[in-house]
Amino acid sequence: MCDTCPDASRRQFLQTAMVGAAGAVLLPAWALASDGHGAPKGKAMAKPGKSAEPPAEAHASPSGASLTPDEALARLLEGNRRFVANKSFHPNETPEAREKLAKGQNPFAVILGCADSRVPPEVVFDFGLGDLFVIRVAGNIVEDAGVGSIEYAIDHLGTPLIVVLGHERCGAVSATIQTLDEGGEAPGQIAELVRKIKPAVEAVTKVPGDRVDNAVRENARRMAAEIAGLEPILKEKVDAGKLKVVAARYDLDSGVVEIL
Repeated sequence: MCDTCPDASRRQFLQTAMVGAAGAVLLPAWALASDGHGAPKGKAMAKPGKSAEPPAEAHASPSGASLTPDEALARLLEGNRRFVANKSFHPNETPEAREKLAKGQNPFAVILGCADSRVPPEVVFDFGLGDLFVIRVAGNIVEDAGVGSIEYAIDHLGTPLIVVLGHERCGAVSATIQTLDEGGEAPGQIAELVRKIKPAVEAVTKVPGDRVDNAVRENARRMAAEIAGLEPILKEKVDAGKLKVVAARYDLDSGVVEIL
């Protein structure tokens, strides 16, 4: 705890942190052959609140090693489009999928996301067991243990894509702004979150628009750039074209993931 911060300031910071903070999306070929109402030909349109029935191939778990970085990104955004349209497949959640995945994993994307309870990557991208290698920490910041986890997925599992996923109205970003404005110090290890997010906040101080959202976007971009430059594993893969690192923003209201 910070002994120099007023108790009221500490409480306000914690309250703020707890509250928390649209790009092109590709459609699969089967979805383009629709009945005019968005449902595949020969399929009844899903009732509100229920998932559309996907074709059989949609249940297959994509192997990260078999996809290019661009193919992996397209597949990820395709899943977000399903989620936004309320037509999620919820793939790879069957007993058969569990049995297959018990023998090994080949996730096609790493997601470094915020710990915010409203942004679970498997839900917003509509993928299931074995599909995504997820690291979550408040403010989607880069830290040592997270980097080691990412490197494991890239080096040992052959995953071709890393997405740093920030989100609208991020509490960690809002709390960082509040702390800097008040000239105080965050309590406990929350101070480490502030330290990592601070450069993004300072970089957008004079940028027009919503200050929090500008900082969310800048923070995601900075973390993605930091990851892409980490040597030797990640930078080497990026330079060879075997790995793509992108920044993204999730909209809490619409559910859309925007590539920044």
